[in-house]
Amino acid sequence: MSSPSWQLPGKTVLITGAARGIGAESARRLAARGMRVSLVGLEPEELAKVAADCGPDAVWFEADVTDRDQLQAAVDETVERLGGIDAVIANAGIAIGGPTRLADPESFERVIEVNLLGVYRTVHACLPQIVERQGYVLIVASMAAIFHAPGMAAYSASKAGVEALGNSLRGELAHHGARVGVGYFSWIDTEMVRGADRHPALGSMRSKLPAAVRKTYPVSDVGDAVVAGFEARSRWVGVPAPLIRFVLPLRGLMTRLTERGSKDGFPEMEAAFERDIADRGVEAASQPSGSGGAAALTRD
Repeated sequence: MSSPSWQLPGKTVLITGAARGIGAESARRLAARGMRVSLVGLEPEELAKVAADCGPDAVWFEADVTDRDQLQAAVDETVERLGGIDAVIANAGIAIGGPTRLADPESFERVIEVNLLGVYRTVHACLPQIVERQGYVLIVASMAAIFHAPGMAAYSASKAGVEALGNSLRGELAHHGARVGVGYFSWIDTEMVRGADRHPALGSMRSKLPAAVRKTYPVSDVGDAVVAGFEARSRWVGVPAPLIRFVLPLRGLMTRLTERGSKDGFPEMEAAFERDIADRGVEAASQPSGSGGAAALTRD
């Protein structure tokens, strides 16, 4: 699903993981098309360099996507300094590899915390602006959301999770005039992929993958895809596009049917939830269901 050409000049995009790789390339390319960029990440010196490439209106903020307060501060300051947020690229992510049985549990959980909950926190902080301005959300998943390779359980689970988040959110925002895309990127020539290739166990694993899914693509290909995706507010953005275009319909039919089925029903549910919040408060309206959910709350 795409929309007619979305005019980029003058619009503002907030990008997480913007210091390097996909985030930095997307920022530079969108800035070159006239967008104002807000860069969020953990490396101040690198963020400043990217901002310098993105023009005088670019701003940057050191913030951890696992910290809700830091993210909200970056969003609020972006709105104050740039006048609003029309789009967000929830891109920040990390990766580990290795057998689930042997990998360090804290490292495994950190991947989920950054890649899944960090994306949720980023998008959630921006949603009031996105809805108000009928904007665009691009959630960066991965080919790992489609192909779940052994030895990449944490990364695959996190990226499958953000893909599902994006697919659900798309139906939730449609009647507000906002759009949601999911990014599916294969092996891209970034620091993260080069680091994985240097790993004594992971590097050899990729060499054994089928040729169609082991090739490395330049980050400039992602820049091209992101610009095109933004102009159409596309439902998916990907590299390599031909492969993704082939595999997505084979597994995406139920998502399409669900979107069609919820088109009329979801706005009614949203209104009912708003009434419940007004009656009972947001915590009561959002609490986990059933006795098991109540028990989980008592352990917090």
